[in-house]
Amino acid sequence: MEKYINSYVIVTVFLILGIAFPIFVLWLGSLLRPNKPTQEKQTTYESGNDPVGDSQIRFNVRYYLYALMFVVFDVETVFLYPWAVAYKQLGLFALVEMLIFAGLLLIGLVYAWKKKVLKWNSI
Repeated sequence: MEKYINSYVIVTVFLILGIAFPIFVLWLGSLLRPNKPTQEKQTTYESGNDPVGDSQIRFNVRYYLYALMFVVFDVETVFLYPWAVAYKQLGLFALVEMLIFAGLLLIGLVYAWKKKVLKWNSI
């Protein structure tokens, strides 16, 4: 029983540190940095040009769908690389697991294709 409680204590300590450390560092940074706001510093920066129009405009949902699709397939490459490096040690089990993973991603791609998420139209 003591072993299990000790495990929970370790997890709790790391959880508290994981929350408290970033808060402490951000607070410390706010104390140490110079704070001299001016009107020019608080304007929107658009490649050195004066801002034109309202900054709160509505974007088409397709931009977000493209971003989500990029994240999904970017994460796929992050998982594929270590698997390919360690393939000889992992054996057939890892091959089956990776085929399942790639199959699920392929199903997601087919779904997005059928919903015409990947079709780009100017609006």
